[in-house]
Amino acid sequence: MRIKDLHTFSESLIGINKNAVASITSTLDSIKPYELAYDYGAFFVFEDLNPRNQLKKEHLKMDDEKVKNLGANSKIPQNCSWEYLSSLDGEKLESAYTNALAVLSKMDGIIGTIYQKAQNKINEPAKLKRIVSMINDETWLGLNVDVKGAIYEGLLQKNATESKSGAGQYFTPRALIDTIVAVMRPSIDESVCDPACGTGGFLLAAYEYMKKQSKDREKLANLKQNLLSGTDITPLVVSLCAMNLYLHDIGAEQSPVKVGDSLLSLGEKRYDMVLTNPPFGKKSSTKIMDSDGGMSVERDSYERDDFIVSSSNKQINFLQHIMSVLKIGGRASVVLPDNVLFEGGAGERVRQRLLGNFRLHTILRLPTGIFYAQGVKANVLFFDKVHISGDEYATKEIWIYDFRTNQNFTLVTNPLKKGDLDDFIKCYNAENMAKRKESEKFKKFSIDEILSRDKINLDITWLKDESLQVLENLPEPKVILSEIMENLQTAMSELGKVDA
Repeated sequence: MRIKDLHTFSESLIGINKNAVASITSTLDSIKPYELAYDYGAFFVFEDLNPRNQLKKEHLKMDDEKVKNLGANSKIPQNCSWEYLSSLDGEKLESAYTNALAVLSKMDGIIGTIYQKAQNKINEPAKLKRIVSMINDETWLGLNVDVKGAIYEGLLQKNATESKSGAGQYFTPRALIDTIVAVMRPSIDESVCDPACGTGGFLLAAYEYMKKQSKDREKLANLKQNLLSGTDITPLVVSLCAMNLYLHDIGAEQSPVKVGDSLLSLGEKRYDMVLTNPPFGKKSSTKIMDSDGGMSVERDSYERDDFIVSSSNKQINFLQHIMSVLKIGGRASVVLPDNVLFEGGAGERVRQRLLGNFRLHTILRLPTGIFYAQGVKANVLFFDKVHISGDEYATKEIWIYDFRTNQNFTLVTNPLKKGDLDDFIKCYNAENMAKRKESEKFKKFSIDEILSRDKINLDITWLKDESLQVLENLPEPKVILSEIMENLQTAMSELGKVDA
């Protein structure tokens, strides 16, 4: 992302003021490299390859607003507070801000997670004061936290695409997150885990749903301190996730999220519910941006006693991990690419275990055009972990909702909205799943039908694709080829005229 792209991109996302953008970009134009942007409010700030350093300033301002406007308590020491820092200028400001980052990065709990490895990258006091002043002019708490997380994740994905790093960190549309939480219906006393938490979209949505169920102070305190858990391999997004949770008063005593590779070990905790969208992509091409702005490569494979297969396919590994960390009676909703539904070998063995030891009751086929990466074909798998005996399959039937066929979404002109999934919510019938009814888009398949399919293939379609109907009316291939050749000849002729 370059400075020249700032106006168009930022305005399309949050409708910001052109003059504000111009002022900021002119101030920071000399700070290089500015290939990745970080936004946490009404404008973009370009600092360096590590956007982590910019978010610290905005967090201090938002913490100050929470104290002054909402009467909330702050975990920030007074000599690190926004009120103190914003009163300084010149070398005193630079020194105080540098010291504040050092102090905050060593604190326990969620504050330490937010400020981990934070450094002051702006060593010119005048520029630092200018940035502080611009941040101070905005009311940051009025801006939607999830929107800002979405922007940041999108920028990470854009950077990954441009650098061909294959990060596979696909932003999960908030409409999809809200729909999943609505049908999963997490209870206020249930533990919720996201082993690939990103900026915390699932955790925040679950929290908002759960907190409405009771006004009991002990239950709410337990929810905030003990019931939400997240892990992500990328330090950048963990900092932002921790900030988002902190602004909701979640995890004040200890951080619910941490930097780590969930696939390395089973861990000690088991959870009532897992809500997640693990990263997509090939293992061999996956790279991670670390806290210093550098790139590191993920592991090629994982050897775990609780995994039934060893695979380099990280989606299959995540599915195995989720199956392991669920409690008996626990529930999961997982976004997975199509290949997990039909691949042979390791994929088939994992699907067999899933059908045997878990009740896979629902699959939501997602359309393309809802993720930042183009052409991603994904599904949401809903399943419960049950206690079984003998060789009997826990899954008796699978309901599949086809939300993909004849659906056309784009991120800009036709983004996914929550209302688009209202029919799925109705068909899912979370209140009484035993009374589900089939419809044009919602079909039931027995376990015998599933097992009879080659490699236990769960990639099932039945709706007629209207785009294919159009293709049926196309001319013969030789006619199409003739037209292509004619167009190419015309183009070459025009190019010849230009060269002459």
